[in-house]
Amino acid sequence: MRNIIALAVGLIFGAGLCLSGMTEPAKVLGFLDLAGLWDPSLAFVMGGAIAVALVAFGLAKRRRFALDGEAMQMPTARAIDPLLVAGSLIFGIGWGLAGICPGPAIVDVGFLNSRALVFVVAMAVGMLAQRLVGLRLPAPGPIGQDA
Repeated sequence: MRNIIALAVGLIFGAGLCLSGMTEPAKVLGFLDLAGLWDPSLAFVMGGAIAVALVAFGLAKRRRFALDGEAMQMPTARAIDPLLVAGSLIFGIGWGLAGICPGPAIVDVGFLNSRALVFVVAMAVGMLAQRLVGLRLPAPGPIGQDA
């Protein structure tokens, strides 16, 4: 059941990315180009996604069990630590340079886009490198709090 739910959610998410134009790097870069021909349409996509997420998280908080029967597990982390900030910066820089982020890249691989495949492979290598380096680093504390 879990795999069927994951497949359905993935297909809906991928269809939404295609319909919104998020799989087109030129559209994303047009949104990020504040000094040039700025394309505000992506702001509406983000606003819609935030609205859906607010409703979904509100409903999820009231549930004890997920759709697959497992216990509902909501994120509890609230700390902003240096690794979160560094990861956010790396994500943003990569998004700005490539014009694509992980979800749309995976959708584009499904359309046999070779540039997206290179992106996804590089992303996987980066994730593996982070795991290898992360095993050797002590866990940092939250920003603004003394140890």
